[in-house]
Amino acid sequence: MKRSVARARAMQLVYEWELGGDGGEDTKLGLLEIKPDESEVDYVDGLVAGVMNNKADIDAKIKKFAIGWPIDRISRVDLSILRVAVYEMLFASVPKGVAISEAVELANTYSTDKAGTFINGVLGSIMRGEDA
Repeated sequence: MKRSVARARAMQLVYEWELGGDGGEDTKLGLLEIKPDESEVDYVDGLVAGVMNNKADIDAKIKKFAIGWPIDRISRVDLSILRVAVYEMLFASVPKGVAISEAVELANTYSTDKAGTFINGVLGSIMRGEDA
């Protein structure tokens, strides 16, 4: 499984968690059906745990840079994509440009036509704000 697939699975788990699901057991089972190796499962689990454990800090960044978009107005899919990407940008050793590019790809696959532009703008602002 490629990292991009792992990110998609992590986003789906975060989305299910956001909706008050069971922690994404169905998604985890779907992940296991593609027979990832242990490091890939660990990567997905690490992303999801990282988002959950740092949700307040992640959401604070999103609130600060998603100007005019309160968290409760952002679609749950877009918010899940943003949370995974912000976690990777701020807390993991993923290059910021890679996290942004992968998030835009997720948005283009799982969300609306305009979501990629929105997510790119928010994450680009976070990156510039962090580098300043």
